[in-house]
Amino acid sequence: MEFSPSHSRASVTPHMTTIASNERPVARRTMVITVATVMLAAAVAQGFGRFTFGVLLPQVRNDLLGGSTAVAGFIQTANTGAYLVGALLIGSVSARLTPVMSVRLGLTLSVSGLITAVFAPNAAVLTVALVAMGLGGAAIWIPSPGIAAAVVAPKNRGLAVGLSGAGVGIGIVFSGYLNQVVVARGGDWRDVYSVHSVLGVLAIVAVIVVLGASRSASQPSGGFGGFAVLRQVEGWKPITICYFVYGFGYLLILAFLVARLVDDSGFGTERASLIFSITGACTIAGGIALGKISDRLGRRRTLMVGFPIWSVATALLLTGRLWLVVVGAITVGILFGGLPSVIAAYLLDRTDTATYGPSYAAATFAFGLAQVMSPYIGGLIAQWRGSFAPVFVMSATAMMFGAVSAWFLPKGS
Repeated sequence: MEFSPSHSRASVTPHMTTIASNERPVARRTMVITVATVMLAAAVAQGFGRFTFGVLLPQVRNDLLGGSTAVAGFIQTANTGAYLVGALLIGSVSARLTPVMSVRLGLTLSVSGLITAVFAPNAAVLTVALVAMGLGGAAIWIPSPGIAAAVVAPKNRGLAVGLSGAGVGIGIVFSGYLNQVVVARGGDWRDVYSVHSVLGVLAIVAVIVVLGASRSASQPSGGFGGFAVLRQVEGWKPITICYFVYGFGYLLILAFLVARLVDDSGFGTERASLIFSITGACTIAGGIALGKISDRLGRRRTLMVGFPIWSVATALLLTGRLWLVVVGAITVGILFGGLPSVIAAYLLDRTDTATYGPSYAAATFAFGLAQVMSPYIGGLIAQWRGSFAPVFVMSATAMMFGAVSAWFLPKGS
């Protein structure tokens, strides 16, 4: 069946058949292996391909970018811009590209970008590498929650999405730890990307072997970018705004956390990388915890509370005091992993196997648009003010708008 805007709103409300409800019971072993494979793909695409650059930023800036924070911000923008384009493409070709095919294509792009980064001789080639990683990240992440949710009971949908997102946190933790080891042994940022490239190839093999045709049904067309489907989802405007705000606010912290601690707070590179790793570790728990909490308390309430807590955590990071920074990093990590899991679960609640992919792709376009804006704006502001403090304040302010938007979601959601 092809979805069109003329379908009634009831077609994509909670009363319709949701992603897992039409599936036969799945063996626990299959469930575990499928979710674990999705987590691995997310780790490579997002933890390695997108967020590792933030860990390596001080080294890359000094080694390849002539010390320019603005250029580093531009490269981050290219990465997030590619993610934006990727989301638009995935939503538009949903009728021809199955979820599993999308994941495989995304991993191929991400790994190609990682390998290119290893040998990048200048900023231009590194930008091309980050563009490939951005495209790959979108192609993998958009179908991933649906693939994971298809093998669990509907009551555990939020948990399944959270586990998928936990793979991103695992990738961030590994990247931070790997960077510490590499620096301690006299290596550089290229060595980090080299290790990532090898693991990426292994991830491609795992996805090809594990994700079979039973979870590869293609989606019907949702129009350009999937917006025809998204507009039929109850509460689509506030949930899309939530995703936009999250995309703008979180990247201001994740992209510049290490640089903020090194440049403004006087932390050493190894200590700053360790704190980034702590953030990533908490991301693992955050996606699982907030996903499960939202299964019980509702998506709306979880978002209304989560966004303001982010603002408080940002204030702690700004103190520059080690123990307060650690508390702030832990909190940011939990919310970094948890908030997008809750947003994805909200859409899963109100779509089915056919409409989830296009609707989430369209919402991700808004998320990607915010990501395009935030790192470049953050880099310019940091360059202008000579400090990352205004960037962090901007993140805290933006997240409060997310809480307001969540209040307008349907009550009981």
